[in-house]
Amino acid sequence: MDPAWDGAEAEMLYQALEQEVAPEFYARNDHGIPLAWTARMRESMARLTPQFSANRAVREYTEHRYLPAAGHYRSRTAQKGLLGRQLVESQRRLEKQWPALHFGDFRVENRNGQNVFDAQVFLGDLQPQAVRVELYANGVREKAPVRLEMKLASNLLGMPGGCIYRAAVSADRPASDYTVRIVPHRDGVAVPLEEARILWLR
Repeated sequence: MDPAWDGAEAEMLYQALEQEVAPEFYARNDHGIPLAWTARMRESMARLTPQFSANRAVREYTEHRYLPAAGHYRSRTAQKGLLGRQLVESQRRLEKQWPALHFGDFRVENRNGQNVFDAQVFLGDLQPQAVRVELYANGVREKAPVRLEMKLASNLLGMPGGCIYRAAVSADRPASDYTVRIVPHRDGVAVPLEEARILWLR
């Protein structure tokens, strides 16, 4: 999060409370009713309740979390737990081989308004499909972090397990904002909930 943006939003909130909401609450008619404040509250409830209601929350959790989780459970336990056993074996191999992962050179070049990043990655005995190499930058102004999958560009000759991964982003943002990280990857495994390993370049 951007502290300057947080401060600006807080200032706008305090100004609205002080200059608009509070005066409306204390401006009352002959019956002691704050009509403008009441109208504001009713409008807020009409607009916000559908988004922040318990019904919406339960529906979204059911559709996006509970039902997919039940589906994953069924797939893992099918055929006497075949997929579940394969996942456990895969995680054990990853745990054993993860310490061998490391980075080599990291380079960036500006090409036609884009920053092109090349990262040397040494996977050891791991297959490339067992991991995801990402170009990463923190989010700014409430935007989500940048997580761009880097593509395997080439293998390093004479260096077993050595690869070059590449990604390009707009040069509107400084290249120094970005780094590279490696995270596990396997279909059906929730990362980082089930597999929290992350290897950072810096």
